[in-house]
Amino acid sequence: MIRWIDHESRKKSILSATINKYIKEAVPVSSEDMAKEFSLSSATIRNVFKELEGEGFLTHPYTSGGRIPTDKGYRYYVDFLLSEAELLDEEKQRILQEYKKKIDRLEELLEKTSEVISEITHYTSLVSFVEWQDRFLYKGLSFILEQPEFKEIERVYHLIHILEEKQRLLEILNRNFKEKIKIYIGEELGCNEMKHCALVVSNYCVKKEPKGRIAILGPKRMQYHHIIPTLNYTSDLLSEVLEQII
Repeated sequence: MIRWIDHESRKKSILSATINKYIKEAVPVSSEDMAKEFSLSSATIRNVFKELEGEGFLTHPYTSGGRIPTDKGYRYYVDFLLSEAELLDEEKQRILQEYKKKIDRLEELLEKTSEVISEITHYTSLVSFVEWQDRFLYKGLSFILEQPEFKEIERVYHLIHILEEKQRLLEILNRNFKEKIKIYIGEELGCNEMKHCALVVSNYCVKKEPKGRIAILGPKRMQYHHIIPTLNYTSDLLSEVLEQII
């Protein structure tokens, strides 16, 4: 039995658990689900859900259905509730092994980077280079199209159009930010065709000078706890390898 410190702590715990469950299962989360997890009554959970919905963190797609996170809910989760996972040693080794292969061409190296992080994260990866004015590499489009959010053909069409048209996505990739990792969720992307998506972006550098961006594109319901350490590790490793090429 969990002993609650105060109502706000309980509310944050329930919000975190609700978002984690929705990220994992892609099904609206019911009060009964959370009641079992927290050993509370369904009525108590419904009251907490009502508060969280009133504060803009959760919403419900159907009148009597469970709750799903809003953009604001995901943002609060990423900024304050998220516990990053450690990248598995086997995942680190897989990335490292790719970089140990003899690669002399910059584009081949960046293409390999895009390929390996897409395979590890199971989302679409993007890699840009500062001297490429109007293009980027991407891999793993099929992964994002497998997500339940993209069963609607209109959403698929918009996403493919954005990737092929490139300019608007490049503008987002190239926005200035001070953090090592920047996360754009839904409406924060400023692109209506991508309002169902999230984009996680990292810099890579040579001699401490930014040389490009690595990014992961997926649904808002993405595995942030795994994406962030993957991009952190890969961008650091790519920066080291580029020292030998550029």
